[in-house]
Amino acid sequence: MASPKDTLPSPNWIYSFRLPNAVLEDCDSCGCSASGGSMGFASLLNSNFIGVRYFYQHYKTNDGLYSNSPWYDEYYQTTQLWTRIPLTSKIQISAIVPYHFHQRQTVNGTEPISGLGDVTVMGLYQVYQSVKKDTTAFSHTWHLGGGVKAPTGTYDIRNNGSINPGYQLGTGSWDGLILTEYTLRKNAFGLNLMANYTVKSENDKGYRFGNQLNYGGTIFYLWERNQNTFSPQLGLNGEVYEFNFQHGQKVQETAGSILFSKIGFEWGIGKWSLGSNLLVPLRQNLIAGNVEAKFRFAFNVNYAL
Repeated sequence: MASPKDTLPSPNWIYSFRLPNAVLEDCDSCGCSASGGSMGFASLLNSNFIGVRYFYQHYKTNDGLYSNSPWYDEYYQTTQLWTRIPLTSKIQISAIVPYHFHQRQTVNGTEPISGLGDVTVMGLYQVYQSVKKDTTAFSHTWHLGGGVKAPTGTYDIRNNGSINPGYQLGTGSWDGLILTEYTLRKNAFGLNLMANYTVKSENDKGYRFGNQLNYGGTIFYLWERNQNTFSPQLGLNGEVYEFNFQHGQKVQETAGSILFSKIGFEWGIGKWSLGSNLLVPLRQNLIAGNVEAKFRFAFNVNYAL
């Protein structure tokens, strides 16, 4: 998952790299109208770019009424147009426009939904960046930021009767987020730590998805030869969901948490880059155990502006 990059001048462009602002998640109560899907909010190799990203999520759901109640599959597919543009040496803006193709199994067969999701726009400010005096020194970068998610995706209140109320194209609400990020780097090795918190508001149907905390850490390495740059990544991402509310009343069994292991890479050739990430759950408790995340996968192609 991704964030802004250093603008530190260097004769070698890979040292201007800054690991993306990792997991900006816009998932609501497990699965749902994800804009980031814990897959990140920026490119690894390009500080300003425009690109297309696809990601896939798979969940199992169970009504929990009986010990032998059947499990059903939910599939979330999203194609995104995403971009990151620097406004100044210290300020960057990012935007994601998602289009969803979701599908779930029910006792009556398969129910698909598709359409535009919630558009997210955010900005980040570089609070601190150490001056790199030589290649053996550690470099430090710290960013703070915030943003907003607009209710451009359709919210269908009928889906709230399902096991996973997050089976939506959008939340139907204006939601705000704040985030912080720290990157430590020495030579080609680095570590990125991040946390962000999304505050959800009530939509016009009287439903409010719970606020959400995301956190993560990623170890990365940069390898460069001629016009090729390759960067493998390994890390952990976590999500904590608070309870949903309907007409001011807490909706029981809608809170939860999950911890993922993450492995991925990004490969750049000239102005083009492609990347991929795989997230596998290590520990989870979603919707009182009635929703089980299987895995998440993402693939992107970007062009540097």
